[in-house]
Amino acid sequence: MTKYNLNEEEASAAVAAGDRQINKDVRLTGFKPTDNIVGGIFDEPRTTFDMSNRLGGINVETETNKVTISEISAPPNDPERGLDCSSGPKWVLRRARRSCTKKILYRRIPVFDWLPRYNKEFAISDLVAGITVGLTVIPQAIAYASVAGLPTQYGLYSSFMACFVYTILGPSKDVPVGPTAIAAILTKETLQRSNLGAEFAVALTFVSGCVTLMMGLLQLGFLIDFISGPVSVGFTSAAAIIIATSQVKDILGLNFNALKFLDSWKAIFEHIGETRLWDAVLGVTCMAVLLVLRKLKDIRVTSKDAKEPTPVQKVVINCLWFMSTARNIFVVIICGVGCYLLEHHLGSSPVVLSGYVKPGLPKFQPPPVNAVVGNETYNFGEMVSALGSGCFVVPLISLLETIAISKVFSDGKPIDATQEMLALGACNILSSFVSSIPVSGGLSRGAVNNASGVKTTMGGVYTGLMVLISLQFFTPYFTYIPKAALAAVIIAAVVFMVEFHVIKPMWRTKKMDLIPAITTFLCCLFIRLELGIVIGIGVNLLFLLYASARPTLHVHKAVSTSGYEYLVITPDRSLVFPSVEYVRAVISKQGLRQGNAVPVVIDSTHIQAADFTAAKGIKSLVEDFAGRGQPLLFHNLKPSIVEIFRGVRPSELKCSASETELNDYLKEYSNPSTTSPARH
Repeated sequence: MTKYNLNEEEASAAVAAGDRQINKDVRLTGFKPTDNIVGGIFDEPRTTFDMSNRLGGINVETETNKVTISEISAPPNDPERGLDCSSGPKWVLRRARRSCTKKILYRRIPVFDWLPRYNKEFAISDLVAGITVGLTVIPQAIAYASVAGLPTQYGLYSSFMACFVYTILGPSKDVPVGPTAIAAILTKETLQRSNLGAEFAVALTFVSGCVTLMMGLLQLGFLIDFISGPVSVGFTSAAAIIIATSQVKDILGLNFNALKFLDSWKAIFEHIGETRLWDAVLGVTCMAVLLVLRKLKDIRVTSKDAKEPTPVQKVVINCLWFMSTARNIFVVIICGVGCYLLEHHLGSSPVVLSGYVKPGLPKFQPPPVNAVVGNETYNFGEMVSALGSGCFVVPLISLLETIAISKVFSDGKPIDATQEMLALGACNILSSFVSSIPVSGGLSRGAVNNASGVKTTMGGVYTGLMVLISLQFFTPYFTYIPKAALAAVIIAAVVFMVEFHVIKPMWRTKKMDLIPAITTFLCCLFIRLELGIVIGIGVNLLFLLYASARPTLHVHKAVSTSGYEYLVITPDRSLVFPSVEYVRAVISKQGLRQGNAVPVVIDSTHIQAADFTAAKGIKSLVEDFAGRGQPLLFHNLKPSIVEIFRGVRPSELKCSASETELNDYLKEYSNPSTTSPARH
């Protein structure tokens, strides 16, 4: 390929003369080979070079025998042109313009993406799913309010606003947002520490939303990665046991207050003689019925040889599935109707009832900014201070729950953790305006949603409407729901959250994972949930730090192709400050053990990163080997790592990038081995 030399003066003169024609031919001044051709080498059949900095905004195109100059004219009001990144306001403006694209809009407000494609089939599927989930949400919401230690209506207040918000901002169609057992028990623990009331629960919802939203804006989703599987299993199992324990007193019809797991069981045994017979019978019966109904959907209706069920079999399958899915509402309604009839015919109920439920919809108002506890008045800052670590633990666990559900039903698709944070944050903030307790995605409701065939997040709208209708018209009847039935609903739900079945897989894969799992479980159970998960994370981090401080170094002897014997030491990971002294000590020890005549080769294939401390340690190691006259060589060390090591100016750093270089180096310092040359 011939290289052309364009006379820059002629090109500049042509532009200055006002010649703005497109694709105008330009004479060449010569055909001599050169590498300095106005900022580039014309070595392609047709190439375009941006020479706006050199020739006042023109492009130079070359073909085989001619050069073409075209002017580039920027629009006179182009906001992108001429912006300097060092100028703060202009840089922010440019970033804002780039963020305001259709793609970003669809990603941050997903309803704009699926709503134009919404059709009749989607609407019917979402309607069925929304109503089915609503039948599950209403009894659970009433029950979770008691778990949080709050009046019944607060559970229902938490079950509609988040549904509407997540419909607009939620990225996962299968995640129904509302009150959950874990969020409720964390709320209870946060409030009970300082004897706080319902207004603090609403403030906790607002603060949780702000924290989650800020995490999304700052893209801090990686923090969730520090909660490992074993820690999550230990926390969830302990929380399930604590929640079930807190409901045992309602199953037995007892009345006492206990804050901790051991205190609850101690109080149960102290008051066991006060057990109410009919409450106990009703509670145990309800649990048995719920567990049986749970298995209805698994009954096989078709024969093993049948490829497809008959129309009658399909109806039976759907009926069994619906009865299994809506089992909570069936039990609550039947028990409530029975207690209502008994109350009106006998004058009193033989079991303890839920009691008065405030009728009507909640007021839409800002979350409380002050509160009165006893004779003490709290402003908003003092309220947040009183809530303490719950302001961070509650949103973190809620987010973990929500993302876990998204992963379960993602069908292998990537999860947008940032959008989940933004959506969940907005759900909690707006829910706090209707007196809600903290909300998150619920696994049991997510399973119902998915099994119901939900197509979009529109299903949440129908669920929210069902809750609003219940609040407006049916709250007087919630008074007759027996506490034993609600306790049975909770226990039957959380008993399956105890994940003892993962112990065997952990034992088979990595036994050390049992330590953070058991530590988290015991600390959550006997100390406090939020402290337990912090301790579990700490134990996990200690394991990670120990692993980084004690890398594995594989040591073996090898013989080069020319028959020279040497010692190979292979670190299995990068060199960072916690591990430097250990690596240096191991290499020095192995080198001394072999004697000064045997060269030591550090196979650096796995060293992908290093820091200043590592470089200082390597410098000391090199000087140690040089002082005793023993050869030390780094093999396959990345050029970027070489530069880091040379930055501290070691006395002599020997490196080889190929087997040939390694062999040549060994020839200088080694004696031929009696072993036949061949293996490596």
